[in-house]
Amino acid sequence: MIVCATDTVEGTRAVAAAVAAVVVEGDLLVLVGDLGAGKTAFTQGFARRLGVDEPVTSPTFTLANRYRGSMTVNHLDAYRVEALSEAEDLAIPELLEDGVTLVEWGDNILPALPADHLQIRITLGEGDDDRVLQFTAAGSTWRSRSPTLAESLDTWRVR
Repeated sequence: MIVCATDTVEGTRAVAAAVAAVVVEGDLLVLVGDLGAGKTAFTQGFARRLGVDEPVTSPTFTLANRYRGSMTVNHLDAYRVEALSEAEDLAIPELLEDGVTLVEWGDNILPALPADHLQIRITLGEGDDDRVLQFTAAGSTWRSRSPTLAESLDTWRVR
């Protein structure tokens, strides 16, 4: 596990940009955290790094947004998904064929997601904008890239 800390929203976005620098087509990122923890801010920084210039907003009611940049960014929100069968409606396998996919509240549908993913747990810190981000690689692809990810995140790492 890699643990990072930030103390501003822009810091959280910068961490996300560092993660975006190491992703490849087909990657899945599972974002976990309480309301207001910074999952959408993370996605904004991530998408910006991949050349998305339109506003990135939470897809809580639409369930999915797609953004075009140097790589397609699929942004899903599973907050309102109440049953695993509903996760099939999100067409995640098809999304993984085109770009990189980030799923907010992904822990709600974890059994329906591919085993190979990067889980990012964002928790609130002591200050208003303090955040702790825990990165856990699941599956061989992300485990093999963990050293590269750790190097990319070195500025924010908690040791």
